[in-house]
Amino acid sequence: MRFNWKKTLLLMCDIALGVYLIAAFTAFNKPDETAYVCSKVNIDIQDEATNGFITAPEIKARLEKQHLYPMSKPLEKVNTREIEDVLKQSSFVKTAECYKTEDGQVYITLTQRMPTLRIKSANGDDYYLDDNNSIMPNSRYTSDLIVATGHINRWYARNYIAYVGKALMADEFWNRQIEQINVLPNKGIELVPRVGNHIIYIGQLPETKYTNERGKAVTDYVNKKIHRLEMFYKYGLSQAGWNKYSYIDVEFDNQIICKKRTMN
Repeated sequence: MRFNWKKTLLLMCDIALGVYLIAAFTAFNKPDETAYVCSKVNIDIQDEATNGFITAPEIKARLEKQHLYPMSKPLEKVNTREIEDVLKQSSFVKTAECYKTEDGQVYITLTQRMPTLRIKSANGDDYYLDDNNSIMPNSRYTSDLIVATGHINRWYARNYIAYVGKALMADEFWNRQIEQINVLPNKGIELVPRVGNHIIYIGQLPETKYTNERGKAVTDYVNKKIHRLEMFYKYGLSQAGWNKYSYIDVEFDNQIICKKRTMN
């Protein structure tokens, strides 16, 4: 069998020509960043109306401080990855995305961390917990969150009180009804309602050293207590009156202990 050099050479030429045409077409259509400067910076904070931790002027100021604000810079000098990395360092930023367009614009899109609980501890700590049980610094945030007070260190807040708050927030009624969680020195948990001049005691939370079991254990415990309490609200307080008792203890499964309000 004879090797056909002529056909092989023609085939190789066709392949080379095809590669050249593709490369030329790509180069022709690819925007030349050296010919453009950034003419506009678009900063989009997607959940600004609900979270309100950061604003577009603050993002601009942060980038200017790091000499990264892209306005009037050549596009080739705009480092989108570095902009993203700097913005992600903020305690309030959850995600950051930055990209350039052919017409000289730079787009920056941010999402914020979602606070779920405020902690005001007896030791002077004042901070938020987000939906990942991580600590967020105190800020001007004014949303109507449940506040946890009393004897709470940061470890206990993240590993136990966070799940109490989530269990209450998951229930529409109790999310509206409870405004405060108070931790006593013995780790007993009190709940302070918005409606009704009384304190609710649910006892001590179940403790476990196993991280993967802790959330479920606390959530199940709280759900059990507030379910019994809801039945008492419905069939007890609705008839006796919301202000008849000053203290309602639902720690034990087989009884509810109520302390009558002292009449002056």
